[in-house]
Amino acid sequence: MQTEALHSIFLNAAIVNNFVLALFLGICPFLGVSAKKETAWNMGLAVIFVMLVSSMSAYAINWLLTELDLLFLRLICYIAIIASAVQLVEMFVKRFSPSLFRSLGIFLPLITTNCAILGLALFQTAKEYNFIQSLVYATGAGVGFLLALMLMAGLREKLALARVPSVSQGAALSLMLAGLLSLAFMGFAGIGGSIG
Repeated sequence: MQTEALHSIFLNAAIVNNFVLALFLGICPFLGVSAKKETAWNMGLAVIFVMLVSSMSAYAINWLLTELDLLFLRLICYIAIIASAVQLVEMFVKRFSPSLFRSLGIFLPLITTNCAILGLALFQTAKEYNFIQSLVYATGAGVGFLLALMLMAGLREKLALARVPSVSQGAALSLMLAGLLSLAFMGFAGIGGSIG
C-alpha cells in the first residue's frame, strides 16, 4: 500500500469507505448530534481535529513500539492518545465557546469512545501508511465523517418541517434516513476498491 496515491487515499476514506455510512463506525455521534446543521458542523470539525492528532500520534507510537518490540502495547497507547486529544478539544471548546459546549453535550467527551477514531488508528497501521499518507487518510476520514453528519442534519432539518406519519417519527425516521444514506454511499464501493 506504500505506493497508493494521496488523492486515492483521501477519496477512499471520505466517500468510498466512509467511516459512518460504509464501515458503520461512529454511529452514536452520527445519530445524536445530527439534529441541527450547526451542531453537526462543529462536531465534525472536532472529530477531524481529533482524527488528525490521533493519526499523527498513532504513527509515532507504532514506530516507537515497533522499534522497542512492544507491539502488544499498541491498543492501550492508541486509546490514551485519543482520550488526551478529546480532553484538549473539550477544554478548548468549553473555554472559547460555552454555548457550543452545551449544545454538543455528552457527545463531545464521547468522541473518546467513538470507534471511528480508534478504527482510523488501527486501519492506518494495518495498511502500513507512511506519515503523509496517514495524515491524508485521517483528513479524508474526518471529512467523510463531517459529510455524513451534515447530510443527515440537513435531511433531519427538512423533515422536521414535513408531515410525517406518527409511526415513523423520532428514532425510527432517523434510522431509516441513515439506512438510505448508507445505501447511497454503498454505490461508491466499486470506485475505490475493497472496504477496510
